[in-house]
Order: sequence, then structure tokens, then C-alpha cells
Amino acid sequence: MNENTYVVIMAGGIGSRFWPFSRTDFPKQFHDVLGVGESMLQMTMNRFKDICPPENVYVVTNRDYENLVKEQLPQLSDNQILLEPIGRNTAPCIAYASYKIAQINPNANLIVTPSDHVVLKQDAFTKVIKEAVEAADSKDVLITLGITPSRPDTGYGYIQYIDGESQAIKKVKTFTEKPNLELAQMFLNSGDFVWNSGIFIWNVQSIMKAFKQYLPEISEIFEEGASCMHTPEEANFIVKAYSHCRNISIDYGIMEKVDNVYVVLADIGWSDLGTWNSLYTINEKDEDGNVVDGDVMLYDTQNCIIKTPKERLVVLQGLEGYIVAEHDNVLMICRLDEEQKVKEFMSDAKSKKGAEYI
Repeated sequence: MNENTYVVIMAGGIGSRFWPFSRTDFPKQFHDVLGVGESMLQMTMNRFKDICPPENVYVVTNRDYENLVKEQLPQLSDNQILLEPIGRNTAPCIAYASYKIAQINPNANLIVTPSDHVVLKQDAFTKVIKEAVEAADSKDVLITLGITPSRPDTGYGYIQYIDGESQAIKKVKTFTEKPNLELAQMFLNSGDFVWNSGIFIWNVQSIMKAFKQYLPEISEIFEEGASCMHTPEEANFIVKAYSHCRNISIDYGIMEKVDNVYVVLADIGWSDLGTWNSLYTINEKDEDGNVVDGDVMLYDTQNCIIKTPKERLVVLQGLEGYIVAEHDNVLMICRLDEEQKVKEFMSDAKSKKGAEYI
């Protein structure tokens, strides 16, 4: 196991597309979404057990979730839990982790991953990650994992790669963020586009160089405070730093601009579990095409996803293609093919009913 390999788990989001199951005070990454006895965060941590030592894993999260992270990952020290005062998207999050890790290991190779993804093919994942880390260690490259698309999904970003020799790591030609359905279908038909998984691999020097060139204002902030990392001054510095960082993703800020970005084609049984439909797609279904988690009796009901409290009996009749989700004080029933409205429902619930419903 390479001591220069580090993992950065991004665990600060609230998962608004997964409402009402994912809530502001208990987002989906802390839930056992798949019913396997582990939260999404714990599954992510365990995914890297053969890739890097546990002391090289860092979790970046909102400070409101500090206790949740500590409860679920007690093996982490306080220094391995990076607390964001406010959400500023993935670029400041990654900058924070990168500059902190660089202070203790300037040769570090970083694997940056969301906390709410599913990987069903663990051996394949471990193999492809190790290949990418080896490439990042020897070359000035920024690498992302690309997933072969199985459908024209408009919820993912797409990467077009240059198909030269049969090497595993291919140069990226273009990024396209969440295309419309017609464009997504064209990408699928072309055969040289993959989904952007949001999992990145690079050497810490390579990503800091990219920040300096393409997001210099963020680079300057963290360079100025680099000496505060791993000291009692770190927390105060981060509050100040985040107040000056703009809200920008690593994709928009860096990956779509650099010319040294590469993609590794990965068949790893991946899903980002960002929506109810993605949870429906990945789960086993009964003979009527339903995914059921709860104490449920179904009649004349097909192709639905139902997630309700196990202590409440739920009886459904005559539904087809619906989400039925109950958690805490909210019950939501919505057509599965209109799940994009979930964020709207959540916003309306906050403005019309109060913050206790989100």
C-alpha cells in the first residue's frame, strides 16, 4: 500500500434531489440507503481499504455534520475531518484538502471522491484506481473516471475522449455538463462519450498548479494560509478563507479548461445515487417492477419505488411509475418520470411550511 496515496471524501452536500429522505440535518450520505447495514459514507470509506491506509483518508464536510462523521467513522482523527463553515461547491472543498495534505506530504497523490456513490464491482474499482494513481504519480495529469453510459441520462456530465491507441487512460477532448435529451442520445450513439463520475485522481502538485493557473484567487487564499494547516489556527483561517471563496465546481473552474486532463474508462458497476430514479435503477425489483423498502402491501401497482418507515404499514393500490417516500414528518408521492420536481417541492416546503420540513 503506497503511503503517498491519499483519499479525499467530499461529504458536505444535503442531497436535495433525494428529499424527503435526505434532510438538512441528516443528508443521504449518512443514511443506509441500500439497506446493507452501512451508510453511504461508511461504504465509501471501506471502498479504499486496499488502496490507502486509514490515516490517509480525509473527509471534507459541513461543520454541522462533524458529529455524524465522528459517529460513523470513529477511526478518523479530528485532523482528518475538514470542516467547511459554508458550502462553496467542489473547487474550494478540493483546494482545502489539497493544500492541507501538501503541508505534510508534498508528493501526495490524491483520490477525490463523493461520499454518496455506489460501486458494485470492488475488484475492478481497486484495479482502475491503482492504475490511475500510478499514472498521476509519474506524469503531470489530472484524471477522472469515465463510466460507459447505459442510457441517454440528462442528469450527468459527459466526457468525450480521443480514442487513439488502446491505452487505458485516454486524453479528454470535451466536457459537456448535463445535456438535453437529444444531445445525450447523440453522445450515446457516438460511442466516444462517457459519463463524468466525479471521481478524480491527481498528484497534489498538479492540482495546485492548476488552481494557480485557472482559479488564482482561490490559490492565493489557500497559499496564504498554508502554514495554518494542522495547527490551532486552521479553523479560524478556514472561516475567513471560505468567506472569500466563490461558489464554483472543480469541473467548471479547472477540468473544462486544462489541456492535461485524461479519463480512465471504468466498468465498476457505478451509480451516483443522486436521485430517486438512480436508486430505482440500481435496486432489485419484484415481479411487478417495484422497489420496496418498508412494511408495504401492494395491489395493482407496478414500476414504483417505495421507501417508508418500517414501523408503519403502507397499503398502495393502482399506482404505476411513482415514488412513494416517507421520512420523519414528510410524505411525498410523485411520478418517477417527473422526479426533477423534487427540488422544487423541497424549496416550496421550506418557503410555505417552514424549515422543519427540509
